Amino acid sequence: MEQGQRHATEHFLARMRGAGAHACLDVPQLELETSMPPNLIVPKKKEVKKKEDPKAAKKEEKKEEKKEEKKDEPAAETPADQAPAGEPAGEPSTQSDGLFLKKPENILVETGKDISVSMDVDGSQLPCKPTVKWFKGKWLELGIKSGLRFQFKESFNKEKNVYSYELKIGKVVAADRGDYRCEVTAKDKFDSCGFNIDVEAPRTEDSGNVLQAFKRTGEGKDEVAGELDFSGLLKKREGQQIEAEEKKKKKKDDDDDMGIPPEIWELLKGVTKKSEYERIAFEYGITDLRGMLKRLKKAKVEIKKSAAFIKKLDPAYQVDKGHKIKMWVELSDPDLQIKWMKNGQVIKPSGKYIFENVGKKRILTITKTTLADDAAYECVAGDERTSTEVFVKEPPVLIMSGLDDQQVVVGDKVEMEVEVSEEGAQVIWTKDGVELTREDAFKYRFKKDGKKHILIINEATKEDAGRYQIMTNGGQSEADLVVEDKQLEVLQDIADLTVKAAEQAVFKCEVSDEKVTGKWYKNGVEVRPSKRITISHKGRFHKLVIDDVRPEDEGDYTFVPDGYALSLSAKLNFLEIKIEYVPKQEPPKIHLDCSGKTGENTLVVVAGNKLRMDVPITGEPAPVATWMRGDTIFAEKEGRVRVEERTELSSFVIESAERSDEGSYTIKVTNPVGEDSATLHIKVVDVPDPPDAAHITSVGEDWAILVWEPPKYDGGMPVTGESSLNIK
Repeated sequence: MEQGQRHATEHFLARMRGAGAHACLDVPQLELETSMPPNLIVPKKKEVKKKEDPKAAKKEEKKEEKKEEKKDEPAAETPADQAPAGEPAGEPSTQSDGLFLKKPENILVETGKDISVSMDVDGSQLPCKPTVKWFKGKWLELGIKSGLRFQFKESFNKEKNVYSYELKIGKVVAADRGDYRCEVTAKDKFDSCGFNIDVEAPRTEDSGNVLQAFKRTGEGKDEVAGELDFSGLLKKREGQQIEAEEKKKKKKDDDDDMGIPPEIWELLKGVTKKSEYERIAFEYGITDLRGMLKRLKKAKVEIKKSAAFIKKLDPAYQVDKGHKIKMWVELSDPDLQIKWMKNGQVIKPSGKYIFENVGKKRILTITKTTLADDAAYECVAGDERTSTEVFVKEPPVLIMSGLDDQQVVVGDKVEMEVEVSEEGAQVIWTKDGVELTREDAFKYRFKKDGKKHILIINEATKEDAGRYQIMTNGGQSEADLVVEDKQLEVLQDIADLTVKAAEQAVFKCEVSDEKVTGKWYKNGVEVRPSKRITISHKGRFHKLVIDDVRPEDEGDYTFVPDGYALSLSAKLNFLEIKIEYVPKQEPPKIHLDCSGKTGENTLVVVAGNKLRMDVPITGEPAPVATWMRGDTIFAEKEGRVRVEERTELSSFVIESAERSDEGSYTIKVTNPVGEDSATLHIKVVDVPDPPDAAHITSVGEDWAILVWEPPKYDGGMPVTGESSLNIK
């Protein structure tokens, strides 16, 4: 056993010396955690009864330790903060360019708790994105421990130009105690800073002040009365001393465990092959291999013999993804029936799972392992069973074909493509240090095509410019995207035109982008579409068409594309032909039946109501309408009595007609060719005034005759005749 331990130690140190100061970096993406995988099944610790004299055994054990120390001195393991023997010291660079805005602080933490260490780097001093490495001691890089317990996070504040980095360590153990260092590198820029993590045992609340141990004797008395109970105080002190001794003993046991969790010790006890010690040390981040082997030697484990199994399953197996793995047991009786189980479910033979019987050996082979094969396995023979854990290690995904720098213009489609070594690999895309997530799907599209991963931007904008990065668990690739303003190419310029009167003028141009819109200007004033002017845009062509060209259409015409500092200009020349132009003329006309019959042109309105007279009129040029009552001309556009003008219509409006509005009204329309007029009569119906000069002309025995004069206002109806009154 001693020779096996010594051989494993020497083999481990030889590998580390051969690998150099960064030997741990050669381990491909191992989860170097000091905590046990959650689904690993390990045997429970058994107590060993010692029959020999404890004192004699202790003396013998000390002698053995001294002999072992002398034998193992040449193979002493290199501490984490020193470079391996035979290699340069590997002292960190002393260059400092003052890149840190915020440095990590020293931390005191209790065992089992999580910690977070952060720092900020000034991006304004850097020529490119920096590379950051975290170290424990002088040379042990923490990047190889990235996993469940060691997590690294980075972000970039574009506005402040600050890079932020964070190291998180979960469930701190005593082995995490020590000095740490962080290095920042960006081409010729370099800076580093150190900090310390101190780990202490969990704190417990004080059991109370000594004075609280005093008690007052005497029942039913006040708290301040009675005698002090000194015996209670002494008992309290004795209890505290015993508790302190137990804590001290527990702390010593923890120190003896080297900060390695008990489940790891249980796993190490089940190791049967010498090479497994080194593998487990690498896998769980144990750097003091010599101390671990000495600690194992002291542990006396009682091995219970199995009635069914001569050889049980190994405590754990590890296999690379895609490879096959064999696990086997040896039975004491070849006729025993066994069952293979995975996570409690019975496994049946198939192309995936192959069962073999070779003598007393029972072999299970898993072909082409995937991450789904990472599970707990059991072999059951009768009432006995043996368990193991299979760890499927995903190989590092390498970048086979990296990103290329691209330069595009606004609106272009961008495809950033990279090829990796494995299909279905998980990758992370970032822009300027900020991760691009599925929440950004409206802007970015992530595409997978076998081993190819493509980031697609459908229409690039100026904001999309930046440094893009794709990361896998085995590499990364970066590229710059430059987005420039789109340059518009003129394929056909507009030309000068000379056009005769009444002809058509067409300005036409062609540009390289069919999505570009624009505006037309005449002498610097924007041209608007009308009955004679048509503006069109079809594909890359833009047109301005002027029908029935007139002298006033002459001038400089310009087309300006929207969003570009570009303009296309041409001149329209009007070719004047001396011809006599006789415009169309038509005398004005009132479209009313004004045959002279007064009753037909009379409008009756009740007093207090609104009256509106709409009179259609025509003429070329458009005639001017005038409303009159006698010599009074109505020109007001607002008020109770007003005139309203519309195309080919003139209206006379009276709001709330009164008695005084009754009378004859004349409308007269005129233009250079002639004139026309019509008269309308308005009658207002209202309560008549009382008759005037009423008197009796004759009186009889039983009658009388009453006569009167018509009232000044008859209410729209004449008052006529005379009245006789019979008196009875």
